[in-house]
Amino acid sequence: MCAQCNNKKLHVHADKAASFGQPSVVVENNSPEPCCTSGSCQSTPSPSASQESELSPGDDDPASGASKGCSVNKITSAEAAVKSSCCSSGSCDSSATDESTPDDLAPAPHSTTLSWKVEGMDCPSCANKLERAINGLEGVASAKVMFATEKLIVNCQSAAMSEDIVAKTREAGFILYTTDNTPEDSKRMGLFREILPVLTIAVMMLVSFLLNQQSQAMGLAAFTATTLVGLLPIARKAVRLAKSGTPFSIETLMSVASIGALYLGEMAEAAMVLLLFLIGEQLEGYASAKARSGVKALMALVPEKASRVLPDGRKEQVSASELKPGDIIEVAPGGRLPADVELMDAAASFDESALTGESVPVERLPGEQVMAGALVADKVVRLRIISEQGENAIDRILHLIEDAESRKAPLERFVDRFSRWYTPAMIVLAALVVVIPPMLFGQAWDEWLYKGLTLLLIACPCALVISIPAAITSGLAAATRRGALIKGGAALEQLGKIETVAFDKTGTLTEGKPVMTDIVSWDGDEARLLRQSAAVEMGSAHPLAQAVVNAAQARGLNVEEAQERQALPGRGIQGNCQGDTLMLLAADRLPQGITLTVQQAEQAHELEGQGKTLVVVLRNQQPVGLIAWRDNLREDSAKAVEQLKAMGIHSVMLTGDNPRAAAAIAGEIGIAFEAGLLPEDKVKHVELANQRTNVAMVGDGINDAPAMKTASIGIAMGGGTDVALETADAALTHNRVAELPMMIALSKATLANIKQNVFLSLGLKGVFLITTLLGMTGLWVAVLADSGATALVTLNALRLLKFKLKD
Repeated sequence: MCAQCNNKKLHVHADKAASFGQPSVVVENNSPEPCCTSGSCQSTPSPSASQESELSPGDDDPASGASKGCSVNKITSAEAAVKSSCCSSGSCDSSATDESTPDDLAPAPHSTTLSWKVEGMDCPSCANKLERAINGLEGVASAKVMFATEKLIVNCQSAAMSEDIVAKTREAGFILYTTDNTPEDSKRMGLFREILPVLTIAVMMLVSFLLNQQSQAMGLAAFTATTLVGLLPIARKAVRLAKSGTPFSIETLMSVASIGALYLGEMAEAAMVLLLFLIGEQLEGYASAKARSGVKALMALVPEKASRVLPDGRKEQVSASELKPGDIIEVAPGGRLPADVELMDAAASFDESALTGESVPVERLPGEQVMAGALVADKVVRLRIISEQGENAIDRILHLIEDAESRKAPLERFVDRFSRWYTPAMIVLAALVVVIPPMLFGQAWDEWLYKGLTLLLIACPCALVISIPAAITSGLAAATRRGALIKGGAALEQLGKIETVAFDKTGTLTEGKPVMTDIVSWDGDEARLLRQSAAVEMGSAHPLAQAVVNAAQARGLNVEEAQERQALPGRGIQGNCQGDTLMLLAADRLPQGITLTVQQAEQAHELEGQGKTLVVVLRNQQPVGLIAWRDNLREDSAKAVEQLKAMGIHSVMLTGDNPRAAAAIAGEIGIAFEAGLLPEDKVKHVELANQRTNVAMVGDGINDAPAMKTASIGIAMGGGTDVALETADAALTHNRVAELPMMIALSKATLANIKQNVFLSLGLKGVFLITTLLGMTGLWVAVLADSGATALVTLNALRLLKFKLKD
């Protein structure tokens, strides 16, 4: 029995032929027998501590780049699935069950996780209403509505609860579909169905106005009919929401105000109130759709169909959801990849701009990996699928966005709590306005009932409640478009307060890909020195060794692998080549009795002073030359540091490299540095800095993860290790450091936008509250104030989608 199988989730896809509303299912399975008895469970053990140390030894060893191959965080969704027959068929892969879910969605023992696509949500408050409704069902452990990806994830006792959940959702006014089975007719009819109520009431209002010009009685009847037609669906939704745990919704307030206006004989005003409300709802839905457009565009990058190549060479069109690792597919020029793949044919070019932002097509060689969503540029290619369902590059970004949405900013949580008692308090205040003047001061009941209803509409917290999530959603979407993935409102808010940025060096400020920069031959035969050195290094996976081999091949040298090659731990490597014994050793690790001349030592010293890593080459125990490498700076590192400085943000480089090499790198980009640091030393530096200012830690390796977790906010490079990406609160998915200043500036702009929205929503309400009590404004103005404020704060938030960092 393999340990990987124990306490894992067995994922089961919903039947493709199931009717709409049938969820995708994830069943908790605590029994390992079905997998292990097949005798084919492919568990992939994680590296031991020593292995991790070897793979990622620290900043001072460019070999750390060898363990960095993931472009985005590997997080699988709760509904990502493998077929139920995987284990019995002898193809169980434990990696398919490696998943990470938000803490509030972690399934309880013996539970089932169901997921659906939600239709009908116009704003984040809609998502909150549905969430409260589902959480109120008996047997539901937790429910989460992801507004950005329009997804509902429910952790409940069993899959049998799906019917109850679908029914409850319908009661709340929304429709559920399977995550991969939304009907096409629903997509086509969506826009018309959304605007139909507004068009109906607008036409009826126009007819009522024309009839009122001919006869007041006919006009009164027409306005009454218009009000009743508009009120019916709103009142019905108010009742449903009240039953599902949201009694103080805007629909409730609108229903009360409209009925009150009818009672007072203000038919035309009641109809206008409903029309303005419906227009406000449409504006809100439009703004939310714009904010989600980036996410939808990302989802659309993965095609629904793929051409699978069968063992006999025939091709068949299959759904992309049916593809599994090992399948061979064929894609023509202009087609997008349905999964992460490995190129099988000759070299081909791929347009990866949608994921990396790189506008020039990238050439990939046979055996290289290409991300899902990339566009085939130049030829028909055959590719091998390497990603499980729900685990390709697009899926991982979407899961990060979903995870981000579940992490509310402190300001957003405060407004949620505030709105819970604000609306009931305002209803009580409106009731007092209606009752006290007539009862205590002998005022007219109709006059104060009208003012109370107006106050009720003005007090609606819609604009206030949406002011923060609208800004945060727009800010997160704008960041994602520019290759900066921020994991939620809390991280976005924290980024806006950053005063110090601490950078890792290798793979963050530098490219993490060392290249051979210098070869110095002390016997005059440079070609022989390089050829023999490459022969000793050939076959090694170490980045420094590969750089030497690549340099020799680039010069057209014929390199044959050396004999009796062996690593010299802590010193270098040796081997026999053409009758000579070659040793490539660190300059301070030479064998006892062998020393360099003064001139040779000066050359070594000069190269080290340029921030380069070097070895001394010994041939038959005699020093014959130097080989130097350098991990070059990213092209945008200096620009990023300069922009941060212009924003008043201090930058520092924390590296495990030696002080001289660190000083050379830091001098080129004008940044402070601390060198020779172990991972625990980085943590201490970040802790000390955190006591004085808010610190962001930017890194990419396993050794950076503790410091990133210690900082106020951790930021990972997109090409870094999974550990760093999972630890981080944000990620630069395009691997460009220059996006960091943009990310921080966007966060600051989002915080400013939130303050503007709160001022707009409360300010307008305050003004119209006073004018209402003075009798200067009426019901339709109150709705205009509420809907207008909601539209204003939403449109103000949308400005963030076009945010640009000023040079």
